[in-house]
Amino acid sequence: MNYRHAFHAGNHADVLKHLVLARVLAHLLAKPTPFRAIDAFAGIGLYDLAGDEAGRTGEWEAGVGRLDAPFSDAVEALLAPYRALLAETRALHGPAAYPGSPEIVSGMLRAEDRAVFVELHPEDHATLASRFRRDRRVKTLHLDGWTGLNALIPPPERRGLVLIDPPFEAGGEIDRLGASLLKAVAKWPTGVFLAWYPLKDHAGIERLIAALDRGLPRPGLRLDLLIDRPDQPDRLAGSGLVVVNPPWRLAEEAGMFLPALAERLAREAYGAFRCEAIGRAG
Repeated sequence: MNYRHAFHAGNHADVLKHLVLARVLAHLLAKPTPFRAIDAFAGIGLYDLAGDEAGRTGEWEAGVGRLDAPFSDAVEALLAPYRALLAETRALHGPAAYPGSPEIVSGMLRAEDRAVFVELHPEDHATLASRFRRDRRVKTLHLDGWTGLNALIPPPERRGLVLIDPPFEAGGEIDRLGASLLKAVAKWPTGVFLAWYPLKDHAGIERLIAALDRGLPRPGLRLDLLIDRPDQPDRLAGSGLVVVNPPWRLAEEAGMFLPALAERLAREAYGAFRCEAIGRAG
């Protein structure tokens, strides 16, 4: 419960996570039926990149700070929802503001859609609850994210997504992520699940992917963005997402934006990516 995302807001992991989140939401919005979005480890929703926490690490400078220059037209078309949310957040809250996942979700909801944001840290939950107290589409819960993940699905809506973004502070969380994701998919087979992981314990990640590849009853994608060499165990080499029930064009889209991000966000001229099918369709 000591983790505070403000120190890491806007870094390379956020760029990957929030871009994919915005792409999945864009696909959900293509159909008229309502959906529900659940963020199991929500944080505070909005971050100040000029603030003390982000200033201590400066991680955003090698993340969202490198996105000012445009990519190719094809990649820019895919980044458009994410860029629109960045622009709206800056217009409302100042040029140093960065939207966390709750802000991205709420910024893309329609009147008929719903969201639930779960946060355990008491101060962060209070901030989160205050931010969304007037938004009737949103409910915030002061709850452990793992507990919320199990309790909140399946929702009344058949369509929707769950973002699972734990801090990975406690031992065994990689294995817990795999077991919890398999259980959640069994409870809500039609939901889209986005499960984030850091690329540091590479053996643990490969164990996670192998377990999901064997056990997922639904199609999945492994999306990895490496900004450093993976043979340096003391450094965070990048991050990844498992997407269960990915929108049908997401793999094609990732094949365009992942190499562009790997090149732009590379540390010391090393960048790489993976886009692989896992699960039943793998």
